[in-house]
Amino acid sequence: MKAETSRRTILAGGSAAAGASLLGGCVQPTMAGMLDGADWRRGHRLRDGSFPAPDGPVQDIDVVIAGGGVAGLATGWRLADAGFANFTLFELEDRTGGNARSGRNAVSAYPLGAHYLPVPNRDAAALRYMLRSFGMIVGDAPDGPVYDPYQLCADLEERLLWRGEWQEGLFPQSGLPSGQQAQRQRFDQSMDYFRRAVGLDGRPAFTIPSVLSSVDPRFTALDRLNFADWLDSEGFTAPALRAYLRYCCRDDYGAEPEDVSAWAGIHYFAARRGWAANGDGDRELTWPEGNDRLASLMAARIHSNLRPAHTVFRLAVTAEGRAELDVFDHTAGRSRRLRAKVAILAMPHFVAARVAPSVCSPGGLSYAPWVVANVTVSRPPEGKGVPLAWDNVSTASDALGYVVATHQTTSAALGPTVLTWYMPLSRETPQVARKIMLTRSLERWQEIVRADMLAMNPDLDGAIERIDVWRWGHAMIRPTPGFLTDPARLAARSAHPPVLFAHSDLSGLSLFEEAHHHGVAAAEMALTHLGHAFESIA
Repeated sequence: MKAETSRRTILAGGSAAAGASLLGGCVQPTMAGMLDGADWRRGHRLRDGSFPAPDGPVQDIDVVIAGGGVAGLATGWRLADAGFANFTLFELEDRTGGNARSGRNAVSAYPLGAHYLPVPNRDAAALRYMLRSFGMIVGDAPDGPVYDPYQLCADLEERLLWRGEWQEGLFPQSGLPSGQQAQRQRFDQSMDYFRRAVGLDGRPAFTIPSVLSSVDPRFTALDRLNFADWLDSEGFTAPALRAYLRYCCRDDYGAEPEDVSAWAGIHYFAARRGWAANGDGDRELTWPEGNDRLASLMAARIHSNLRPAHTVFRLAVTAEGRAELDVFDHTAGRSRRLRAKVAILAMPHFVAARVAPSVCSPGGLSYAPWVVANVTVSRPPEGKGVPLAWDNVSTASDALGYVVATHQTTSAALGPTVLTWYMPLSRETPQVARKIMLTRSLERWQEIVRADMLAMNPDLDGAIERIDVWRWGHAMIRPTPGFLTDPARLAARSAHPPVLFAHSDLSGLSLFEEAHHHGVAAAEMALTHLGHAFESIA
């Protein structure tokens, strides 16, 4: 691919060895660790439909939430916050959280997926309301909300291994020809234009939540192109810039620029306008366990309403206008039937299409597989140049680098830590990548991760104590060209009771803010349908 060819021309020595280590090479002796991931067996059982028929009486309930990821938890949290209690949330996995889940060992908690939340835009009123209720927004100032400094990412936030030396930031700051530097400046100016642009409908061209973005064709027409082609058409061909933009697309979307809508590619840069006092608008909130801090706080608020290890495997609308759901209890090994006034499918769209084919069509949506490895080390990484950062990326790696789980603690630079390593399997088609992901052994994954970590930090030789590997078969939706007008996605967004949808898939962007928005919106639609009085926070 053109972007990759350009990338290789700028990588420092050692890149070929790093690439080889990701594709082949000798396997090192077995080390401690576990191979785990989202429960694909339960997922495939839902696909294959091998559940027993429901038994016992039909249970009536006001609201059923099917799915306990961020969107489902946000739905339940909003219902409870509005004083509404007659709902149950069913989650297929043994615990809630979706791709915001986390793990823990004797050294630290660590993320298994999403690991940070950018300071929200002014448009994200419901999210700020929740952060305030969790004590993460502690006040207000003339220039915006005041965030608890202990929730914000500590210095140093990011560093890049470029030509054998670590530098601050994620784009090379030195050693580039003037033409490449000028092109980066021109790209930034272009993104600044889109960041400030307002459509004929009076909405910002790009914002988060994305449903508040302009539908002006001047901007939505970008969805007809892929991001790589748009970059070519604008003359953004500098190797260093294209390598950086490839990183960004894979980081947020799990996909190559050729597979990302140009609208989504620009959205990455133009939609965030974090609103905060003290100049904190461009910062991130992060915790050792990543976004599971937020997911766990939402789950704690509705603990008595949660039913993990339950698969909702069928939904149909009755003649009376109720939602009839069949649910399998994995612990008891039996199914039962419920009748709800409102059912909210807070699950990926491709799953919802299997559960409720009469009200949900599959559409043309696709999903990116990811591998996340948590590497326990006896000492923190070092390296020439700037010191260890929270997010550490190498230009000579096809992985996305690692974040430091203990970065927010005072012991971050003093002893053992956990380094969370990320790899979107974006080179192959998602189907081929999932097969590779599921058939590769723990030992092979450990060797891939270990070789990449040592290529970035040779000083870790002898310090790696264990590598735990987590696999996400359908980690996130890919915003491919045409996703803005996908009929199935638009139909789900316009659904009305008794069946509603709540998931980041409704935006086509797998972001915490999007999932939270759709969860809150579904909850408030359900409350309105049920005649429950509340004051909207959306």
